[in-house]
Amino acid sequence: VDVVLHTTTGRHVIITLPEYSAFSDIPEESLAKVLTYLTLIPRARQPGVKFIIILDRRLDTWTSIKTALARIAASFPGNLHLVLVLRPTSFFQRTVTDLGFRFSQEDFMLKMPVVMLSSVTDLLRYIDENQLTSEFGGTLDYCHSDWIVLRTVIESFAVTVKDIAQMLQAFGTELAETELPDEGTAIVHLLSTHTDKYKKLKRDNHTTVCLNVIEWPSITTSLSLVFRLLAQLRDMESAFDGFFEKHHLKLQQYLQLLRYEHSFQEVRPTLYIVDGLLINCWCDDGAYLLAQQLVEKFQSKEGAQAALKDIDRFLEGAPSLLNSGPDLLVQIGKTFEKHTAVQEMIHNRQVCLRKLADKHVRPIQLVAPRPENPPRSKSPLFSPKHGPLALCLHSHVMRELIETERVYVEELLSVLLGYRGEMENPGLSGLLPPILQSKKDILFGNMPEIYNFHSRVFLQDLEGCLETPEGVGACFLERKENFQVYECYCQNKSRSESLWRQFSDCAFFQECQKKLEHKLGLDSYLLKPVQRLTKYQLLLKELLKYSPGGCEGTSELQGALAAMLDLLKSVNDSMHQIAITGYQGELSDLGRVLMQGSFSVWISHKKGPTRMKELARFKPMQRHLFLYERALLFCKRREEHGEGADKTPSYSFKHCLKMSAVGITENVKGDVKKFEIWYSGREEVYLVQAPTVEVKMAWLNDLRRILTNQQKLLKGLDVTHITLQSTPNKELV
Repeated sequence: VDVVLHTTTGRHVIITLPEYSAFSDIPEESLAKVLTYLTLIPRARQPGVKFIIILDRRLDTWTSIKTALARIAASFPGNLHLVLVLRPTSFFQRTVTDLGFRFSQEDFMLKMPVVMLSSVTDLLRYIDENQLTSEFGGTLDYCHSDWIVLRTVIESFAVTVKDIAQMLQAFGTELAETELPDEGTAIVHLLSTHTDKYKKLKRDNHTTVCLNVIEWPSITTSLSLVFRLLAQLRDMESAFDGFFEKHHLKLQQYLQLLRYEHSFQEVRPTLYIVDGLLINCWCDDGAYLLAQQLVEKFQSKEGAQAALKDIDRFLEGAPSLLNSGPDLLVQIGKTFEKHTAVQEMIHNRQVCLRKLADKHVRPIQLVAPRPENPPRSKSPLFSPKHGPLALCLHSHVMRELIETERVYVEELLSVLLGYRGEMENPGLSGLLPPILQSKKDILFGNMPEIYNFHSRVFLQDLEGCLETPEGVGACFLERKENFQVYECYCQNKSRSESLWRQFSDCAFFQECQKKLEHKLGLDSYLLKPVQRLTKYQLLLKELLKYSPGGCEGTSELQGALAAMLDLLKSVNDSMHQIAITGYQGELSDLGRVLMQGSFSVWISHKKGPTRMKELARFKPMQRHLFLYERALLFCKRREEHGEGADKTPSYSFKHCLKMSAVGITENVKGDVKKFEIWYSGREEVYLVQAPTVEVKMAWLNDLRRILTNQQKLLKGLDVTHITLQSTPNKELV
């Protein structure tokens, strides 16, 4: 299809459809793909851009023009500002076109603005000549074949960037899933192999990119896109370099650990003779037995002095581990925690024996150190759910959860006292605009309620889990209903932000911020509840990451994470719901909002005055759907009003379907993203196209669940007219 995207005029992009006699024979799918591709290019650079189509039909017929206009209306995906049609030049066809357009003008104008032009000269009334190519009497220098070559090269490079990203991802996954052997030589081989692969991958990627760059033609018109692709590639490479560096470091540390263990095993059989006692210095409890026997044998002042000398000799000859500093032991981790305990025990026994040497006291009872057999199978970096480091990381996340909760509570209190409370301070009344005094509930929302919940209940719950971290998941689940206070806060957030923007420069707020010594303004602290709600699910994911499967509390953690994610979705949906306008009634009567999203919708009616108008619609309507427990609302998203940060969407109510009279057809022939919603026995049928298959399936799951629950309820009432038809186009009534 010779479709030309050749220039822009202001915020409008011009697309030319030149003379082509077989235009009507082009498959619908092919035309849609071409138009989609052409509109995506400028929309990526300039969202909201409008398009002008020049339809050259000077050598064609009215029938061809009518077909072309209908196909454009059905397939054009962008914001179509104007269609300029160069009508046929022959007298007969021009006359037929004039008559045909006069009778069909209203139908076409419903879908898109169309202007019939008699000659190319008429184009100049709409477009400057420097924005028109030579075939339309313009002066713009444009070569369509050069443009095709350029786009082909750019698309090829984009595919190359994607391929490189997939290779880096695959190699990263291979590294992360590597099982680490227990032999030092095998680790050395692994280090060498991974390093060689890493270097080869980087070398190959650089070669591929260089070859692509060499093949580029002049790309001055698309430099921004090329630079964006190069920046994306550079960021990917930088991130992967950092990942490999950490991986390489962990392998080296693991190798050092193996070598240390090996050298330790070599000195293990060493025997020490102390005062006629044969002691294996480093059997599992050798040091403990030595100290125990020494203390039991020498209870006198002289005996204690002799025992001290024997312990000194023992420490001088024992392996260096006992006398190593704490830095080394920390590096090794908990693997040698028992040995640290032994070192501490011997030191304590020395103190006791020195007391015995000075004064006779009752015998000291020693307690054996707790044995520990830490597992080791994979590097801690790649096996976060196993080994002592996992326990350490798990504890770190728990501490972070509790510490950030304390900080969060303190920040809420500072806002309530330092801002909200100060609104009652007579000393600052001169700085406070009177209108704010009566609107503090809008500015702060239900923050006091959130603070009371966290300070009096949830923080204590979390602190109680510090010693029993397995209970943190249950803690979230038990307080699941309390977290609903955030839904009210988030629904009020847009009103709060609007009020803040009106008075952000107010001297009252500046004085409060100065007293509190806050680096950030009040608006940053009003955002804290929203940020905290998001933070919970991230911390729960981290806790799950370092929790061994099947351990106590893991299932509760998973439930807590699901609950927090559901809450985030519910809050997001409810924030869209408050922007609905024009609905006559109470939205709360429809039940809880379950889903919301934008769709393309076609409507057909069995009868009534709207039937012909709807059937004649080529282009779908864009509708924002809200699914409630008892109804489905169709709304139209209105242009965002306001400027800058004041822009907020609104949804104009159009239609309501009661779920008790709704049925669905899950599969529609020809498009896997479409499904049908029909009403009152197919009196009204709504053909709905989702943006993705995943979105479609999510909606069908909730629709199916609502209808199935209705079916069960009505069966309980002895209602038998509900049916589930198992057909290729599965229908649920």
